[in-house]
Amino acid sequence: MTLKLYSFGPAANSMKPLLTVFEKGLDVEKHRLDPAKFEHHTDWFKAINPRGQVPALVDGEKVVTESTVICEYLEDEYPTEVSLRPADSFGRAQMRIWTKWVDEYFCWCVSTIGWHRYVGNMVKGLSDAEFEEKVKAIPVIEQQVKWRRAREGFPQDLLDEEMRKIGYSVRKLDDHLADHEWLVPGQYTLADICNFAIANGMPFGFKELVNKDDTPHLVRWIDQINERPAVKAMFAQVELEKLGPRD
Repeated sequence: MTLKLYSFGPAANSMKPLLTVFEKGLDVEKHRLDPAKFEHHTDWFKAINPRGQVPALVDGEKVVTESTVICEYLEDEYPTEVSLRPADSFGRAQMRIWTKWVDEYFCWCVSTIGWHRYVGNMVKGLSDAEFEEKVKAIPVIEQQVKWRRAREGFPQDLLDEEMRKIGYSVRKLDDHLADHEWLVPGQYTLADICNFAIANGMPFGFKELVNKDDTPHLVRWIDQINERPAVKAMFAQVELEKLGPRD
C-alpha cells in the first residue's frame, strides 16, 4: 500500500514529516502543493483534509493531519532501523516536551513574522474582489483572519512582541544545546526534526538573532543537521518555495 504525503516544500510544518520520511527511508508518494496557487484550498485537497491545511498523510483509507502527529504516526506504524523516538518513557517525555513547545510557541512567533514578510506578497496583486474569493475558499476562520492581516500588514506592536518571543526562543535553544548534542540527550529524535524545521532558515531570515557570535550552539546544531544524508537528499529532491520579502 502506497503512503501519500501532501505538503509544501521542505520548510516549517511541511518539513517535519518530509524529513521524517527521508530519515526513515520510507517509500512515500510525495505531492508538493503550490501555496502561490492556493492548491491547499482547492476542493480536491479539502476532500483529503477538510481544514485545507498541509501536511496531510494518506495511508490507505486513513488520513492523518497535523505535522507532529504525522511524524509520531510514522514511527508507530512504520518502524525502521532508524528510530527517531527514545525507547524509554522518560526519553519520549523529553522529546514531546520539545515537540509541544515548538508547536505551541516557537512555530507561532516565527510564523507570524513569516506571514508578514512573505505571505502577503502572494495576494498583493489581487483586486479586493479576487482576494475575497480566495478567502471564501479557506475553511478555517482563523486562517481567513490571518490572510486578511497579511494583506493589510500586521500591527507593529504584535510584530514587536513576536520578535521578542523569537529572541527568547533562540536563546532557550542555544542554552540547551550548549550542554547537549541533540535536544534529547544522547539521541537525534523528532524533537530535533520538528525544531529544525522552524530554525533552519533563521541564520538567513533572522541573522541579527541567530549567528555564530550570539547563538553558536544553535548554529552548530543547525549545521550538524544540514550535514545529515537524509537532509541533503530531502533538499535535493523536494523543491523549496522562493517567496520574496515585502518591499
